[in-house]
Amino acid sequence: MNLPDIILVTGTDTGVGKTMTTAVLAAILHGMGRRVAVYKPCQSGAAAGDSDAAEIVRLAGAVTAETGVVLQEPLAPVAAGAVDGTSLPRVAAHAERVRELAATHDHVLIEGAGGLLVELDSDGGTLADLGSLLAAAFVLVARPALGTLNHTALTLEALAARELQVLGIVLGSWPDKPDFLHHSNRQVLHSLRVPFLGALPERASELSPAAFRAGAAAWLNGLPA
Repeated sequence: MNLPDIILVTGTDTGVGKTMTTAVLAAILHGMGRRVAVYKPCQSGAAAGDSDAAEIVRLAGAVTAETGVVLQEPLAPVAAGAVDGTSLPRVAAHAERVRELAATHDHVLIEGAGGLLVELDSDGGTLADLGSLLAAAFVLVARPALGTLNHTALTLEALAARELQVLGIVLGSWPDKPDFLHHSNRQVLHSLRVPFLGALPERASELSPAAFRAGAAAWLNGLPA
């Protein structure tokens, strides 16, 4: 599988399935014998027990997983940092750590916070800026529900304006019983100028790690060979 060394996973919104998509990518690559690192620049919601890095390791297997800064409140990073009184690392510091991980791993997967332009530091640095610094490729995770077409188009336009590479689109949670709206949106997303990589089943996180890893490649069957 010919995937870039550094891949950023962003979403059209929060709660669209970025963590599951990152875990699926990690599971596929780890299953192929690749050395995989996962990096989460900002983890919010730690007070409620949220840890995307731990969830990815649980599902994907023995991959390296790191978080740049851990914040207690389930808010955007700058707002959560202000509540905690925590100084956020600058985007350039995240980029440097990713480069260090890339030197000892075959692939580094970076999971963003919220959407593409959510600020990660007090200087206004975003995941898009991190992608520019790293010259990395993006996977865009969308939801299949109403509103997804506009949100997806806006995010793709922002990526294109910055001349950032997009590997493709993933539907982060495909319903067990999709209706006409879901199928219609999926058809439109298939027709866009960027590849459609696949769809993850809803409640994928509830599967056993073994079942999750066994299903991963089939869910993202649009990944480049």
